[in-house]
Amino acid sequence: MINRAFNPHRGANQVTTPGAASASISIDPVAKSVRLVNSGANICHVRVGTGAQTATTADLPVLPLSSVIITKGDGEDTLAHISAAGTTLHVQTGEGGI
Repeated sequence: MINRAFNPHRGANQVTTPGAASASISIDPVAKSVRLVNSGANICHVRVGTGAQTATTADLPVLPLSSVIITKGDGEDTLAHISAAGTTLHVQTGEGGI
């Protein structure tokens, strides 16, 4: 059940290309939600946390050609991503959508 539609932070979308090694990007530590859109053909996995993060295949999967909105804790400022076969991931912080 969605309590409130996702309200993106305008201009905050980041496009990244997860590969076979974990990499990370900085995200808004104050945002409450993160919308993840995998526009590529391969699955990727993400982990959100504070400071240095390493994504593994045990973390949240984002299926190919799909999107998911997740909540995050206050101060969490890093999103790590990994994809064994490579893909394209759009990361948009905002509020709501859960």
